[in-house]
Amino acid sequence: MSQKQNDFTKWYIETIQKADLMDYTPVRGCIAFKPDGYEIWEHIKDAMDKRFKDTGHRNAYFPMLIPESFFQKEKDHIEGFSPELPWVTEAAGEKLEERLALRPTSETMIGQMYANWINSYRDLPVLINQWANVFRWEKKTLPFIRTSEFLWQEGHTAHVDEEDARKETMQMLTIYKEVVEELLAIPVYEGEKTPLERFAGAVDTFSIEAMMKDGKAVQAGTSHYLGTKFAEAFEIKYLSRENKHEYVHTTSWGTSTRLIGSVIMVHGDEQGLVLPPRIAPTQVVLIPVGPWRKHPEIIEKLDEILFALKAKGLRVRLDDSDQSPGYKFNEWELKGVPVRLELGPRDLANQQVLLKARDEEEKISIPLDQIVEKVEHELEVIQTRLFEKAKAFREANAHTHIDTLEQLQQHIARSEENEKIAGWILSGWCGDNACEERVKEQTKFTTRNIPFHPPTKKDTCICCGKEAKHTVWFARAY
Repeated sequence: MSQKQNDFTKWYIETIQKADLMDYTPVRGCIAFKPDGYEIWEHIKDAMDKRFKDTGHRNAYFPMLIPESFFQKEKDHIEGFSPELPWVTEAAGEKLEERLALRPTSETMIGQMYANWINSYRDLPVLINQWANVFRWEKKTLPFIRTSEFLWQEGHTAHVDEEDARKETMQMLTIYKEVVEELLAIPVYEGEKTPLERFAGAVDTFSIEAMMKDGKAVQAGTSHYLGTKFAEAFEIKYLSRENKHEYVHTTSWGTSTRLIGSVIMVHGDEQGLVLPPRIAPTQVVLIPVGPWRKHPEIIEKLDEILFALKAKGLRVRLDDSDQSPGYKFNEWELKGVPVRLELGPRDLANQQVLLKARDEEEKISIPLDQIVEKVEHELEVIQTRLFEKAKAFREANAHTHIDTLEQLQQHIARSEENEKIAGWILSGWCGDNACEERVKEQTKFTTRNIPFHPPTKKDTCICCGKEAKHTVWFARAY
């Protein structure tokens, strides 16, 4: 695919439409998830939900409508979200006494409830997660990646002290990294956000960042240590073992359906969608070929294979429609199905099927009596191969030799001139917000995070040339 940004966006939109993942609705910036699109989210959701519950978290649900006065209680929070908030001002034909926001996130509502629920150290920790929809009235939208309404999970926990809360914050970031890398086959850099990029109202924000095939970054998950800021704003106190009233320390953390967009942008190719097997709605498609209608034994054998694969817990479809094999091949490739099995009269006579992996060119023959184990093996191979391909791409486009703003500007100019992606750069930063803002103004590159394990350490600030306090990833981002 062309690496020009305008072509990449066009390719992306065409890919998700041809794969039948979503459709536009009459409401600006809002999409309808079609079954395949929603099932991808379900697989991500199930994997995360299991990990949340394994670490002691429970699911709950809180109201979508949040009184305006709740936002006013935490100054940084309202300043961070106010431009994107949609408001409800009228109901049942009458003007409301107080505006109600459609939640952009739930810290304020949950803080109000925790103030009622938490009284003693015996009530802590509170470990709650919510699966919900949220609203951010974005000026520029892109399906799955940035929409006015989207699906997500948001965890909100309360703890007796900073140590316990920070432990929670890092535990959840680790879970996000594990799911994104192991399930979505997307390598990420984990690290801390700069003050300018922190979540509104957080003491510290940590993120996992992923590189797309156009070289841009997607923030794939965030985890926030909120300190006692929200506890003080909402009077969330507990009676300690020493019989003193103390403020709780809180965290919040979230991922969203932008992960679906990330999967498409990281693994897709010229033919369309490429899905990692662990999240694919259909992992294997069976297609009869040749004059199969004259040979009912073909469908009989495919039914046997279908039953055997389903018995192993695999998600399998048999396409016995009237379309030509070529048409079917193209359609299922567009949908990103990891494995295709073809069976015709000649194959049956030879006691074999042909297997085509979505991300490989060649077909391979498999003995009929080895299908189950070979398919299971191939799905694992594809999952690993997609991760390694994405990792190799990221490393090829993550630049560590750019140390000044002038060098970055030259790098961007050369990339645009040669129609190549600019990728990410690892550089030093002195810690001054003015330097970070200047880089953004002149290049549109923003800090992604301060990686915990940078490939190399940088000594000087990319902007001012002074001693660097941090080594930081810079990139253009969605």
